[in-house]
Amino acid sequence: MQEKRRNKRLELDAHLIMKRLDSGKNERIPVDVLDLSKSGIGFSCNQMLEMGAIYEAELRIWTKEVILCFVNITRMDQRENTIVYGATFVGLTDNDACKIQIYDMFQEAGKKS
Repeated sequence: MQEKRRNKRLELDAHLIMKRLDSGKNERIPVDVLDLSKSGIGFSCNQMLEMGAIYEAELRIWTKEVILCFVNITRMDQRENTIVYGATFVGLTDNDACKIQIYDMFQEAGKKS
């Protein structure tokens, strides 16, 4: 399979709470973040999310800071007990993208030590 990601994905302990924008429901969907880059995110979830849908997300990162963002669901893979999704960020601020990039730099520096 050809790699289509524009940026390297990072693994981190993060949490994501999502809610769909165009639905009348204000349901919060907890997911487990699998990997992250400044352009997108991979996560697993027990609920079915719609391909192409835009969700509002609260991404709690390693600093315990919450990044408010929007994600567009672009990939779905059904696994045994869960569904793994891929999503791209929509309108992520440069400041928030830099926070993700800085984490990558620390991870790379730690590997060289």
